[in-house]
Amino acid sequence: MKIILSPNPYRDKQMAVVREAEKVLKECGVKTVVCLPFPMGDNFKYPKEFEWRDIHKEAAGTDMLICFGGDGTILHLARYARTHNIPILGVNTGSLGYMAELEPGEVKLLRRIVKGNYRLEPHMMLDFKVHRGKRVVLEDTALNEAVIKTSSVGQEIHFRVFADGVELFTCSGDGVIIGTPTGSTAYNVSAGGPIVEPTAHNLLLTPICPHSTRAGSYVLSPEHTLLVETADANRKFVYLSVDGGKAFSLKNGDVVRTRQSKFVTKLVRLSKKSFCEILDSKMGMEALKHEK
Repeated sequence: MKIILSPNPYRDKQMAVVREAEKVLKECGVKTVVCLPFPMGDNFKYPKEFEWRDIHKEAAGTDMLICFGGDGTILHLARYARTHNIPILGVNTGSLGYMAELEPGEVKLLRRIVKGNYRLEPHMMLDFKVHRGKRVVLEDTALNEAVIKTSSVGQEIHFRVFADGVELFTCSGDGVIIGTPTGSTAYNVSAGGPIVEPTAHNLLLTPICPHSTRAGSYVLSPEHTLLVETADANRKFVYLSVDGGKAFSLKNGDVVRTRQSKFVTKLVRLSKKSFCEILDSKMGMEALKHEK
């Protein structure tokens, strides 16, 4: 069995958690390789106890990818894992870590992997295309969401939203979130959108601070194709960001098209905790954090 260990060095600067995980897995006879989830700057000092490998070259024969970081690190690695059909197990070294399966003190539970005591939980993804006239100028895939938003403080943008060619609403506001059930506990819930069980198959559409009583959140079946048009992208700075990635500047007449992706992200689950139990636990952690 071959497992990639991918630590976010900004979240675990001493690499203590990944060192413990490597020890546990090697004791079980698992072949491990250590790869960074993203390129680091020239000033980054690689810890010498690891033999660092290129994650893109290690896909062949890899059975699992263990991510050490927060949900953002998992989102980044999901882009890579989806094309190689590699399941991801998250060890939370970030803040809340809704998608993570283990906390740092639970690393010894990785022994269950070798015994086959785990299950794979598929999470739907969304494909996004930006059409500019007859050209497609951007294609991307998201596990959480895409956000169309203005960067201008105190200014709203005008946009129209269609489902299968039928207009859902026309609205002014800060923007709109198009997400998956997995992303429902992220920006979507902060914007007043609904929490949806992450294994469900739905398209979520949530306006951000809409200047309209009609423009509420929508939970749609995954067969729909959504289109979003912005009316004033030339006068204001309007951007599209997919899973928190680099912002793409939209222009007047651009159409953002969303459909369910053929790809899924497979998350590894070691426990039998329900989504409601996990949600209650994470919400409790968040409340304690704010109390401090």
